Amino acid sequence: MKKLTFFAICLLMAGDVSAQRYRTRRVIVKRPPPANVSMNRGYNDFYRVKTGFKAGINIANTIDAYEPDFSTNTLAGLNAGFTLEVPITYPLSFAPEILYSQKGYSASTIDGDFRQRNNFIDVPLLAKLKLGPSFNLVAGPQISFLVSSKNSYRNGFVTVIDDRYDYAGNKTLLGGVIGLSVDLSRTVDLHARYTIDIQDSNSDAYSMIPDYRNQVWQIGLGFRFK
Repeated sequence: MKKLTFFAICLLMAGDVSAQRYRTRRVIVKRPPPANVSMNRGYNDFYRVKTGFKAGINIANTIDAYEPDFSTNTLAGLNAGFTLEVPITYPLSFAPEILYSQKGYSASTIDGDFRQRNNFIDVPLLAKLKLGPSFNLVAGPQISFLVSSKNSYRNGFVTVIDDRYDYAGNKTLLGGVIGLSVDLSRTVDLHARYTIDIQDSNSDAYSMIPDYRNQVWQIGLGFRFK
């Protein structure tokens, strides 16, 4: 009899503990999430160092530094490279990049249609400012290093290309960048930018090379690693 009584007491205690655990689980499941969960997630994501890559399209031409009537036609090209984002203090971060960027221009001359393709390595050193949950402003200086340059002429059905054109102007140029980006997800963004040289292409004031500056409209996608 004592054994049965002891066994029954143990069963009751075990049942009571199990019921308490079940009620605790139900309370936890039914508890509504804190109102600031999404804000904390975005805030914590901001303070992660992010690496990634980007690719897009350049719409490039040139302007003369001192002659407002000088104008050239646009030339389409590509840009691609690697990105880094280092948080400083919310909502500001430092966002340098290393990009391969195709620039240049086209023009109609008395000798035919002329096109110059210039390939650069661009290093924008950008400040990135969050304007909202998904919108960002970027701005800052850019250093551009000329890698190669190629001229081509087309007169009727004949095209002449100079693959070994020796560019006589400045091969390292200082410029500026300003643009906007939209975060499509935590790892993908759509961006549009305007870049322009603030340094003349011609280092020799007595040469016949125009004092032009590259200007480029860019649009593309950025991809961040998790």
